[in-house]
Amino acid sequence: MDQKIIDAVRSYHAVRESQIAKQAQSGRHDQGARSAATGGAQMDAFANLICSAITDAGIPESDIFQKNAVELPGYYRPEKKWDIVVVHKGVLGAVIELKSQMGPSFGNNFNNRTEEAIGSASDIWVAFREKRFGDQMFRPWLGYLFLLEDCAESTAPVAVREPHFAIDEIFQGASYKKRYEILCERLILERLYESSCFITARFDGTEIHVDEPHPNLSFEHFIGSLKGHMQILTDQAK
Repeated sequence: MDQKIIDAVRSYHAVRESQIAKQAQSGRHDQGARSAATGGAQMDAFANLICSAITDAGIPESDIFQKNAVELPGYYRPEKKWDIVVVHKGVLGAVIELKSQMGPSFGNNFNNRTEEAIGSASDIWVAFREKRFGDQMFRPWLGYLFLLEDCAESTAPVAVREPHFAIDEIFQGASYKKRYEILCERLILERLYESSCFITARFDGTEIHVDEPHPNLSFEHFIGSLKGHMQILTDQAK
């Protein structure tokens, strides 16, 4: 695996731990790990890697937006903030969402993340159809990157309930780790996102072990798809 990805995970972990420590120093102990989840900045190293790939494809830095000016109109809601937005010569070229999940509350958070990913994509594609981004024919590249903690809670089989109808067999005995992998794969299969990246990380003291469980959901595959789309955008804009 590229050392840059491992370094990005290491940065994520360091920022997260720092945010938890700051919350503890301020006396807000009741939030626990949620303080890191809501603190922001954890995924900045991943965002920087992605933005670097976009500039490599010929898009100027001035056309890439992070943190500021990242609001895009929706169809079911007025607007949504995304993590990375590319607008090149007036054309919406790329929209990227970066998400993560650390333990211990995988259950409720899995459902929330799933609904979020599907809902956000559905919203932006209808907005595109309704020409909220102008009269462009170019289909923007929509990407979803997810980082999951690899631990006992995320890798253990999860029981399901079937009081009326049987669930898809693929979910029988599937851990949250497997569920997230299935989610990321199906987001692409259903063309909700052009590409999706799924990375797992295990933290053993100072040691960090990073993995990409599915080859089609690798960071390299994700970046390759993005750069190819950005090169088409720059060619069309000439």
